[in-house]
Amino acid sequence: MNSSLAGARGLLAGIKAGIAEVDRAEVAVCPPYILIPEVQAQLTGSPIAWGGQNLSTETGGAFTGEISAAMLLDFGCKYVLVGHSERRTLYGEDNALVAKKFATAREAGLIPILCIGETLEERQQGVTEKTVGDQLAAVIDREGVAALGDAVVAYEPVWAIGTGMTASPEQAQAVHAFIRAQVAQRDAGVAEGLRILYGGSMKPGNAAELMAQSDIDGGLIGGAALKADDFLAICKAAN
Repeated sequence: MNSSLAGARGLLAGIKAGIAEVDRAEVAVCPPYILIPEVQAQLTGSPIAWGGQNLSTETGGAFTGEISAAMLLDFGCKYVLVGHSERRTLYGEDNALVAKKFATAREAGLIPILCIGETLEERQQGVTEKTVGDQLAAVIDREGVAALGDAVVAYEPVWAIGTGMTASPEQAQAVHAFIRAQVAQRDAGVAEGLRILYGGSMKPGNAAELMAQSDIDGGLIGGAALKADDFLAICKAAN
């Protein structure tokens, strides 16, 4: 829930100005709902895609305050985040609801970016793999492993978001490798092609080292995406 209309315009202008130097990475932005029309106006015709931060499991009707997949598509969205750590921790979205949102997004033709990850307490208790595995399994059990073939997974260690703490490249790689292995147990081909993003305070100073890890395919950028130069530096690191 960041930025204003004027702020979004400035941020988008800055990103567009530097995007030509990003020649290999796929780039997308997911603004607050109310700013999506401005994003569409600014980015149509550019190589940058856009998406929503959340969606309803309902297709329409008396659900005040909700946004449907069809509404996102009306404004050119390609992606939508599902199960972001803040939706899980602040708004109580459980694995079953996240899996339903994942299904709703795919059925409508949106590419879901499935966010999974553990809290600090879960990491300290040594249940990171169980937590992440259960979050992933909820989607696979509902939709089948093939559904991940046209989706993206983002690993968000909740303890490393906005706290100043960052998982080491080795810690992040270990969980990414675990995620890919869990998928590979069901379908090796899907696992090999799966894009797994790291979403734990990636920034210009650590992006290249993180993305050099064999199972880290990109980043789900939070605070660093609010400054065009920082965001572009991360995108360039992906080159």
